[in-house]
Amino acid sequence: MIRTVIIEDEKPASRKLERMLNTFPEIEVVAKIESVEEGITWFSENEHPQLIFSDIVLGDGLSFDIFEKVPTKGFIIYTTAFDQYTLKAFKLNSIDYLLKPILDEDLAGAVEKFKSFIPASNTVGSQDIKQLIRKEKSTLSRVLVKIGYNLKIVQAQEISCFFSENKIVYLQTEDRTYPSDFTLDELEEVLDDKKFFRVNRQFIVSSEHIKNIHTSPYYKVDLEFQPQEEITVSRDRVKDFKDWLVG
Repeated sequence: MIRTVIIEDEKPASRKLERMLNTFPEIEVVAKIESVEEGITWFSENEHPQLIFSDIVLGDGLSFDIFEKVPTKGFIIYTTAFDQYTLKAFKLNSIDYLLKPILDEDLAGAVEKFKSFIPASNTVGSQDIKQLIRKEKSTLSRVLVKIGYNLKIVQAQEISCFFSENKIVYLQTEDRTYPSDFTLDELEEVLDDKKFFRVNRQFIVSSEHIKNIHTSPYYKVDLEFQPQEEITVSRDRVKDFKDWLVG
């Protein structure tokens, strides 16, 4: 059995996640934790589970605080509605990051990813966890954006580019432009680098939405749904850009 802990301060969300996990016969939920304080106490006094599903924003702080005080011996899958914490989550013992509302297929994919890290003996030493995680780079598949008082989930494959304007980073889709909580530097860390490439200081473009590339006198990229600005590949990025296109 895969011993699993849920860290979630909203009881309905905790119960729903537990019900979803109960559909996996190999998973056993051994504890449900509701606060940073409770988490520090539990992880200090109990054998660490193999797998942890953890919300990030708790009533008394961030769940990162638990694992900074009690280094975990388990793998973490973060669950949250706030994607501005993505980068820090990926830098800890995180193997995946699920935006709420959690979809059945996303949860199943996260569980399968966890299984891929575990050797046949079904055990792994804590000193090996970070090495195992580094073998596979986690990538951002969805972005949560705000529209007034509403939230919208945008799938990465819908995005033609990210661009910076007046110190705000926007993402462009077929429908419209949305502001995000990321910087371009952070996006470079968490986007799938096989699909997204930073062509200059202002733009990250998606290979799936490139319509045309002009090579004279400079490399210029035409995208589906691109902003009005012309997108030019920086001279020092041209070689890497060409390698990325065929890679």
